[in-house]
This record gives sequence, structure tokens and C-alpha cells, in this order.
Amino acid sequence: MSQALLEHSPVISDRGLRRAIGVVGMLLPVTLWLGARFVAGTPLQSSVSSYYYTVVGDVFVGAICVIGVFLMAYRGYSPADNLAGHLACLFAVGVGLFPTEPLDPDPQQELVGTIHLICAALLFVTLAYFCLALFRKTSQHRVPTAEKLRRNQIYTICGWTIIGCIALIAAAFFLSEDSPVKRLRPVFWLEAFAIMAFGISWLTKGETWLADR
Repeated sequence: MSQALLEHSPVISDRGLRRAIGVVGMLLPVTLWLGARFVAGTPLQSSVSSYYYTVVGDVFVGAICVIGVFLMAYRGYSPADNLAGHLACLFAVGVGLFPTEPLDPDPQQELVGTIHLICAALLFVTLAYFCLALFRKTSQHRVPTAEKLRRNQIYTICGWTIIGCIALIAAAFFLSEDSPVKRLRPVFWLEAFAIMAFGISWLTKGETWLADR
């Protein structure tokens, strides 16, 4: 293998990893919703995590764990960047292995559901941190390109979208069961938007668009 190819192959691999994270993230909500709908006629669930109890439950757990492993493999500019990837992996695996509460939970399931909520909240916060802090960094030896500055704008939008969705999800828990808003499954849509923003940010980080010239 030539020296030039050896020098460029890690960059290609790193971009491919980022794009893979983005693709899996963007496809997850749609795959769960349509998969359960067409395979078993399952109606729209109250949250993305609720699909754990449907025919696509294994898809949910598998995709979340895959995202976690990909995040653990992420390498940034500093040890703090790598720590964020490892923590995101831990939280993602926690979301997959500790399911959300079923409709009629027993005390043990309530405890597991609480762990799930904590992991999910910390995962979303970490993903927002990726967008608003880590992805916006530029090597100290380089001047940001015009494309990099545009990518930073996308990271900012995605990061604040995730934070906004987290805040609205928290507010949705205070809605009464007979609220007309709750019938629209707001938690599912907000989680889906946050995951989509996560996917877009990683596809952008992989320079799927706005690549440096």
C-alpha cells in the first residue's frame, strides 16, 4: 500500500464512521414507526422507546447499541472529546438495555424505567454537547474554511433543536392523560426530531455535504 493511501485512509474511515452514525440515527424513528405499522399494524406509540414492546423491539435495541458503539469509536481533538463519546456510548447502551416502563409497570419495571429516562436524558444532552461544542472546534493549526463555518451553523441549529426537544419532552410529562395534545403523541415526535437533528449533525460532520474544497 502506498504512503499516500496510508495517510488518507484514516480520514476516509473516520468520515465513513460519522456518516454511518448519521444514517442509523436518521433512519431509526422512521424504521420503527413504519416497520411496526406494516408488519403488525401497530399504531403510533407514545415514544420512540415504547417500540421496545412491539414487533420491532429488537431493531430498537440493536440500532441504539450500534449507535453507542459507533460513538465510542469517535475520536476528537482532545481527551474530553473522546470521553464524551464513551459517555454517549454508555448512555445509549443504557437506553437499549433498560427499557421504558410498560403501560402497567410493577415496582421493578418502574425502577428500570427510571434508569431508562435518566440514560435517555443524559444521552440527548451529550448529543447536544457534540453539536454545540465538539463539532464546532477547528484544529489550532488551521483556519476555518467557508464550508466549515457553514457546517458550524448546522451544528448550532441541530444542537439547539435537541435541547428544545428535551425541554418540550419534559413539559409533555405534565400533560393530563385526557389532554388533546397528548393524543398526538408529542413525546414520539419530539424524540424523533431530536434524533433526526442528531443524524443530520453527524452526516454534516462526515462532510456528506459542505465538504471542504
